[in-house]
Amino acid sequence: MTKKIKLLLAEDEPSLGLIVKETLETRNFDVSYADNGNEAIEFYKNEKPDILVLDVMMPKKDGFTVAQEIRENDKTTPIIFLTAKSQTKDVLEGFNSGGNDYLKKPFSMEELIVRINALLNRISLKTNHEQIPLGAYIFNYTKQLLILNDSSIFLTHREAELLFHLYQKKNEVLDRSYILNKLWGNDDFFNARSMDVFISKLRKKLQEDVNVQIVNIRGFGYKLIC
Repeated sequence: MTKKIKLLLAEDEPSLGLIVKETLETRNFDVSYADNGNEAIEFYKNEKPDILVLDVMMPKKDGFTVAQEIRENDKTTPIIFLTAKSQTKDVLEGFNSGGNDYLKKPFSMEELIVRINALLNRISLKTNHEQIPLGAYIFNYTKQLLILNDSSIFLTHREAELLFHLYQKKNEVLDRSYILNKLWGNDDFFNARSMDVFISKLRKKLQEDVNVQIVNIRGFGYKLIC
């Protein structure tokens, strides 16, 4: 029998929470359900889930705060945010607090399940990519670190994912629409602006080696040169 995937769902709307929980349980997920941020933290500590699905607007502690607390000691368990908010600053706050993905309400259960499985598949790949050479840097995809000499530079989940995809196509062009759809879910204007912000952050973190560059290929995408 296939082992069930342990999932923590935190959602303060009982009707939505129950629908999501029951649907996921029919798809081989073992679901723990919390209706506030404090309960989500306790369930996380006790259950050690494989993935978390967190509503942003929850009582006691919001989803961003819950993610930040979890990320203090756990850099790898994937987190998906559920929210009615969709402005660029809200999306960026979600990624910066440690989220891997962001799903806007209302959403279809099929889309949620596809995104959950995609994240779990990405995480399973990380163990094979712990020491990636990037010029003078070592990129540890598993721990989301750039290592330069004896110094460690921490990456957010989204930065690590973006850099890994650039690395897979190093010295070739990474198609802009492809990576937007792969990591952000679609290639609309707001997600494109968000990606540009993350590219700028990665450039700053790689600036100690002039031989490592992320080049903008206008009209096509980005190229990692190293």
